[in-house]
Formats: sequence, C-alpha cells, structure tokens
Amino acid sequence: MSNEISSSPHSFYKDLSVLFKIRLSSLVIISAITGYAMGVEQWNWTTFTYLVVGGILLTSGSNGMNQVWEIELDKLMHRTMNRPLPQDRMTLRMATGLSLAATVVGVILLWGGINLGCGVLGLAAFVLYAFVYTPMKRISSLAVFVGAIPGAIPPMIGYVAATNHFGLEAGLLFAVQFIWQFPHFWSIAWVLHDDYARAEYKLLPFEEGRSKRSAFQIFMYSLFLIPVGMLPWVMPLGHPMIGAWAMWVGVLSGLAMAFFAMRLYQKCDIPSARQLMFASFFYLPVVQIVYVINSIK
Repeated sequence: MSNEISSSPHSFYKDLSVLFKIRLSSLVIISAITGYAMGVEQWNWTTFTYLVVGGILLTSGSNGMNQVWEIELDKLMHRTMNRPLPQDRMTLRMATGLSLAATVVGVILLWGGINLGCGVLGLAAFVLYAFVYTPMKRISSLAVFVGAIPGAIPPMIGYVAATNHFGLEAGLLFAVQFIWQFPHFWSIAWVLHDDYARAEYKLLPFEEGRSKRSAFQIFMYSLFLIPVGMLPWVMPLGHPMIGAWAMWVGVLSGLAMAFFAMRLYQKCDIPSARQLMFASFFYLPVVQIVYVINSIK
C-alpha cells in the first residue's frame, strides 16, 4: 500500500471510487433495474437488493480489472493518467485483489441470491469485458462489437432476475441497448480520438479514424435504433411488452439520434460528435423509463 493510501483513508476511498468507476457502475445498474421492472409481476425487495448490490459490485470489478490490464496505457492518455494506478497511489496487487473480490461477491449475489441465469450472464459479461474487449482495443475496431455484448447484458439480467426465465423478451431488451452502444460509443471515440491514439486504441469504425466512412457507419447504426426500438411492441407476436405510445417514443428518440448522426456525417467535426454523444446520454434512460411506465403485463 502506498504512503498516500495509508496516511489518508479519504484519499483511498476516493481512489477506490475511481478504480471501480462508481458513478458509471451506478448508471449501468439503472438498465438492470428497468429490465427487472419490465419483467416483475410482484416486486421482491430481496431480489431487487441482490440485483442492485451484485450488479454494482460486478460492474465495479470489471472496471477495476480493465484498469489493471491497462495501467501502462493509462499513463499515455490525458483522461486517464491521473488514475490511482498510473500515479502509484494504489499498488497493482491491491487493485487486482479488490477488483477480483468485488467480481466474485457480485457473481455470488446474482447466482446464489437470485438465480443461475443471472450469475452466468454476470460472469459472461465480466469475462468478455475484462479479458476479451480490453486487450482487443489495440488490435481491431471489432473490439467495439465485443464490448457492446457485456454492455447490453444488464437489462437482460434484470429481466431474468424478475422472471427466472431467459426468452425473447430478455433478448429484445438486450437488442435495444446493444445497438444503442454503437452511435453512443463511436461518438465518444470521435471526440477522444486524439487521446485514444496515444494508446493506439482502434475504436472508430475504420483505420483512418475521423473519416467520412466512419461517420457514415455511425449514421447507419443510429438508423438501426428506429426499427430495434419498435421490437418490444411488435414482438412477441400477440403479446407486446409495451404499448403503442412507448413504441412511438422509441421511434422518435431513434430519429433524434439519426438526426445528430447525420449532422456528424455532413460536418465530420468534433462539435457534431459531441452533440450526438449528449443525445445518446438522453436516449437510453428516456426510452427505458418510458418502456417501464407503459409495459404490458
């Protein structure tokens, strides 16, 4: 343990929150909660507590392991060089131990406290994020596709926690969040491309980085949000998950995303990418909350 940690507990807890990305982890759990709310017939506070605590711990552990693997790369980027590991405010052994402990406890809570399906999905998300997506970022832009899988699992875990069943409904919630991640993450990668380049990350669709081709692909995936957002109303056939007005909110939100993505394609500049990024921050919570309000049991 470094001197900074041992002499200042406050600094240690602050560094721990940075290692675990507590704010991001808490936001991720909102998706799991909406999935649970859409699937539950009778609210079970014990199950809900396991879902929230287990989900936060699992996501925190994944974020921590990501920083363990990328300690040398984090030293190269302005946005990450002040994290506790690059600045030697926390030892690699401690960060690894804390991250693995959070992951193990998170999986136990999801598996033992809720059901096998939640535990398996949670473990799969951790493995894909920490051991496949993380090293792949320097190899291929396909890393974004791999990373979108664990990123879309939270609402599926929530639904399986509520129903103890994996089926089409859980898959539809996964699909909406899966497709959303492409314009969301690619807009972030466009804004931060110069910083990512310092670590040789390949996170935009094409090797040339901020290009017309990359902008066009971002626009196309934004368009995909429109039909995907309709799926919970269209399917399962005869038994829609949401009502028509929630479907229209999803369609209009998808059109808004496509509008900002089209502007990025036209201008290919950072301000347009930043506008799309902020639009994506609104899209997911708005659509998921409306889905919950208008869900059909």
